[in-house]
Formats: sequence, C-alpha cells, structure tokens
Amino acid sequence: MSQSSDSTEIDTLTEKVAKNKLADLAKQLNDANIAYYVNSDPILSDAEFDQLKITNSAIESKFPHLMRADTPSNQIGATAASGFSKIKHSIRMLSLDNAFDKLDIQNFDISLRKYLGLSPEAELHYTAEPKIDGLSLSLRYENGKLTQAATRGDGQIGENVTANALNISDIPKVLDKSPEILEVRGEVYMTHSDFCLLNEHQIAVGGKIFANPRNAASGSLRQLDPNVTRSRPLHFFAYAWGEISEPLSLTQYDALKRLTSMGFKTNQLTEICRSIDDLLKKYNVLEAQRSQLDYDIDGVVYKVNDLSFQERLGARSTTPRWAISHKFPAESAWTKLEGIDIQVGRTGALSPVARLTPITVGGVVVSNATLHNEDYILGRDAKGQKIRDGKDIRIGDWVQIYRAGDVIPKVADVDLARRPKNSITFKFPTFCPICGSNAVREKNDAVRRCVGGLICSAQAVEKLKHFVSKSAFDIDGLGSKQIEMFYSDIDLPIKEPADIFTLRSRDNKNNNKLADREGWGEKSAKNLFAAIELRRRIPLNRLIFALGIRNVGEVVASDLARHFESWDQFIVAVDQLCIETATLLHESYRDKGEITGNPAWTEFTNIDGIGHTVTKALAVSFSEPSGRLSINKLISELSIENVIIAPQNDNQIMGQVIVFTGNLDKMTRAEAKARAEALGARVTSSVSSQTHLVVAGRSAGSKLKKAIELGVDTVDEDTWLKMINNS
Repeated sequence: MSQSSDSTEIDTLTEKVAKNKLADLAKQLNDANIAYYVNSDPILSDAEFDQLKITNSAIESKFPHLMRADTPSNQIGATAASGFSKIKHSIRMLSLDNAFDKLDIQNFDISLRKYLGLSPEAELHYTAEPKIDGLSLSLRYENGKLTQAATRGDGQIGENVTANALNISDIPKVLDKSPEILEVRGEVYMTHSDFCLLNEHQIAVGGKIFANPRNAASGSLRQLDPNVTRSRPLHFFAYAWGEISEPLSLTQYDALKRLTSMGFKTNQLTEICRSIDDLLKKYNVLEAQRSQLDYDIDGVVYKVNDLSFQERLGARSTTPRWAISHKFPAESAWTKLEGIDIQVGRTGALSPVARLTPITVGGVVVSNATLHNEDYILGRDAKGQKIRDGKDIRIGDWVQIYRAGDVIPKVADVDLARRPKNSITFKFPTFCPICGSNAVREKNDAVRRCVGGLICSAQAVEKLKHFVSKSAFDIDGLGSKQIEMFYSDIDLPIKEPADIFTLRSRDNKNNNKLADREGWGEKSAKNLFAAIELRRRIPLNRLIFALGIRNVGEVVASDLARHFESWDQFIVAVDQLCIETATLLHESYRDKGEITGNPAWTEFTNIDGIGHTVTKALAVSFSEPSGRLSINKLISELSIENVIIAPQNDNQIMGQVIVFTGNLDKMTRAEAKARAEALGARVTSSVSSQTHLVVAGRSAGSKLKKAIELGVDTVDEDTWLKMINNS
C-alpha cells in the first residue's frame, strides 16, 4: 500500500486495521531512525519519512485511544550509536518560541517590556539574524583548546561528536584570547552548491543521495568514521554560547563580533534593530533574499541585544524569554472538508476536528485540521469578533489549509463561491458523543464540556493517561497503551487511579493472572507491579498535578504544594473551601465568575499565581461526590512527601513569606517574585500575621499600613536588593 493511498484511506479505516497500521508504522519509523541516526545509512528519504509520520499522526488523531506507548509522535531521533558516547550539557540547550506574524512580534516586545518594567518609549534593541536550517552543535573550549563537541540531543544530553567536529574547517581548534571556559553554540549546515556536488558524487559512486542539505549535514556529522565527515563539505555558523567563565561583551551583537575575532564564522547578515518596524523590515529583506542565499533558512531569529536584560529575563522550561523565531509564511493549499468529528478530552472538552480530502501542504500529507471550538466554526473569535470575515465553516466547503509549525494544521479561509447550495450551518452538539451526557458551555468559557465525569469513558481514559504521564506518576511500563488495555479489561480493570495500586492484590486473587496473558509474562508482570510500588511514594506537587484538575498545570500544582507544604494541610483548606462555597458556587461560578468574602476562598486567591479561576476549579473538582470518593481511595494507597525547602547558606530569604507592594523602580514585580522564590521564599498577595516581610516600593498603600499595624517587618526596594544580592 502506497503512502498516498494510506492517507486517502485513513477515514475509512476500522479500529482493528488502524491498530495494526499504527504498529506497522511504529516499526517502520523506528527502523528508519536507527538506520539514519545509528547506522548512518538511511532507508527512507526525508520526504518518505515525513509522510509516514503524518500518516501516523492522522491515524492517531482519528483514533486517539489507539496511540501506542512507543508512538513515533513522541520520539526524537534514536538512542546514540555504540560508537558515540553521551555528553551532558552543563547548561541546557533550549529551543525557541515561534512567531508567525506582526502581532506575535508586537506581543513579544510588549511582554518583555512588561517583565523588565520598561515603558513603550524606552529603548529596547534587538539583533535579527537568519535562522539556519541545520543541526545544532555545542563546542566546549578550555584554555583556548577545543575539548569536546556535542549535538543538541534532548537539550540535556547529546552525542559526543568531537572527532567529527575536528574535521569541519569552520570550527577553530585553538582560540586566541578566549575565556578560560567557553562553550560556543551554533549550526552545522551544508550549502546548496556543496549539496548538489555531494549528491553528484554519491550518484557517481553508487551511493545513496540525500533529500536536502539539512539531512546531508546531519548525516555527515553523525558518521562513526571521522574520515567520512572529513570528506563532506560541512560549515558552521556560531550564534550563541552556553557555559562561559567570563562575559564576551555587554551586548549580543558585540559578543558575536568577539566570536568572529576568535576565528568563528558568524552570519554577516545579522543586524541591530531599534524598533518593531526595523525587525519587520529586516524580516522582509531576508525573506526576499531567501532564494538567493546559498544555504537554507526558515525564518529570522530576534534576540534582545543587551546581555544584562537577557540575564534578567532568563528562561522558561524549554525556551528563553529574550529570543523568538519569526518563521516565514506557512505553506497552504485548498481542499474539501468532508466531515467534522467531535473528540472528547480528559477535562470533558468537546474539540472539533475537520476531516479533509488528503492534500499535500509543506511536503506532508494533511487529512485533519483543528477547528478549535464552536465559535471558531461560526466565524467568531473568543471576544465575538469576526474571523475569516465572518465566514462560517460547513461540511462540504472548500477550505484553505495552512501549516505554521503546528502538529495539527489550521483552516485559514473558506471559498464561498464553491459552497454547495444545499449546505447547512454546522450545529455543535449539546450532548457528549461518547456517553450521551449534557455538554455544557459555561459563561466566559469558549469550550463546551461533557458533564459526565468518570462515567464518560473518553474522560476516564484520558484522565488515567494523564495520571501516569511523565510529569505525574510516571509509572514505568504503564503508559497509554496499557491504560487502554486495563480500562476495558474484565478481570483486572483500571477505572480510576486507586485501581492501579490494588492491581497486584487483585491479580493474586484472580484466576486469569496478568503473567499468563498474551503479550505479558512472569517477568513483565513482576516489573510492572514493582514499578507501581515505587510510585506509592509521591511528592505533593506531582500528586496535585496528576489529579488532572482543570486549570491546574505543573506550575500551579507546584505553587499550591509550596504554599500548603503537606497533603493534610492542603486537603483541610480545600474542604473548608468546599464548605464555604457550597451554597454560592453554582451561581457564582456560572455567572459572576468569582466569590468574595469567604476566608477559605481568600486564602487560595491570595496565593501568588493562584487566582479565581484555579480556586473555582478546585472547589468544583473536590465538591463532586464521585470524584472526591475516587481521590480519597487513591490517597489511602499513597505515602505523600511533604514539601521541604532545602536550606541554603547565608540566605536571609529562605522560608519567609513575602509581600511586594507599591511600585518597584529597579525590577518588575514578576522579576522580584522570581528572585524571591529562587531563594526559597513564598510570595503572597496579601499581608497577614503569617507574613514575615513586606517590600514596599513607591506609593505603597493599604498593604504597608496593615504590615505596620501587625508589626510585620518592612523594607524599601534598595534594602531588598541588598538582601537578595547578599544571599
């Protein structure tokens, strides 16, 4: 069966055939990864590999419950070859957030100014440089000598390709007048002209040709034989740094000039931009130059030029705040919308997905696109404003599909001239397509949700998958595939989280033991039971996150855990919250959007980072009888670790409850909070007898007055800065 026919027939697949197809795709893609990354002998072209992945994703989108534990959708590359050792990056190699239009860039600039406390008129300069489509590489120099080179890998651990990097002429082996420790980061790439010559050579010698310059560069760098790398025309642009013993300069631009003076090649098209208009002009220039360059670029990278600002801005979990990648326009294509499927997630959200006549967009076959919610289908945004000039989306329409780096493509436009005369407005369901329960849309919520809770199999399964996910309980051997199996199992069902921890005892009493089943065995069953036992002890923040409460992600779960420190204190506060809001919650939750005047409610909303939305979600979740019973059963099976803040030497801030009030001049409130929490403090938004310190900026008002009345210590901003700089 060809790949194109695969895509064409996805919509007609039965569940059984889809399951077998996913297993076949997982094997094909895994084999291809090993051939490419480990054996340096690709068995698929880049286009073929991408088409198989999009087919896999399309099937998973239609049958999300069939997603395998080893799904190619969650894999990057392959395990390092035996010839490559692994290197742990001393500073994690991050990726970049993406922007796709002027509004994204404006919002990026606004967010930085807000974080740094800069006015719209204040100077904030950026560098703009071409985004090279190559392979990220880290080079470590000690006392001016190249000691190791590593690929990006997963950001924390990469492959040791030092021997191969030594064969790239653009990479200096010895540096003059460099810091004692210098980790230079950049991109390995191959020029278009060299790529053509390489493929001509491959054809002449009967070798395999490469699909594109990026694949050629990647495959050439990852050769086990350094002599092969030496024979390949690889290049290197330096654009950043990791660990460094002393600053290169005060600005990004001058730091790049310093790297150039040491012998590195940096992109000479990099410029300083002093406004958003300058950034967009540079973007347009590079987009126009794109076809004339001798190397591939797929966008423009903007970075804050002032390195002191970069340091203050810091990073999120995977991306720096001070940089963004402005991608070139997504490729698009027109196709027919054949149907609209409604999928149900773990929070009960009904998500519409467009089923399309398969079309190639950006080199991959697309058969699904996100439709977001019912307003989006009707041609409105979250504020009721028109999108697509108010055109609604109907089954049978011809729609323009675009991809902008997204996993699921989007609908850009509708061709009303080709709309069938008998078409009808799509009516969004008011009942859950899975369990038949009411699907309710609350005020100020863009999403309609099934109220069936655990009686809805889609929600139950998705909640269980979330419960065992890596950021939650992360039970080895119990992934999405196994959850689906156990959920529908007659003898050893897992219908709720507590069932996981009673699995062994139930298996001991069961005649149809897990070890005797197809696909299992004595060892695999024993390993699963052991892995479950290891997770009976769980940190408080992971437990709160694992419960799958709406609006409670990893950060919020950590904020709650730090505030309450133990499950006992947390659940006492939650119970009081439920009692106090029992008679008010229904109307307030649906209409007013907030509840005031209740001590328990106030305790939660006063936690910095926890607002009315999260507090309501906690009250609703823990007030629901069947859900609360399920949580109680789970807790009885666990040993929950309290939050213990590790002591730090000479730190005045550790363990203190701090409130910031008034206007801070030398750092923003967000930055002050981040610094305080990094030193082990807990930041709250209101002053009480539990408060240890109030930091009062200019125009401090009622909070400062209350602190004085309660006898709480107060300091001004300068004193605060001295405290944290000495900690």
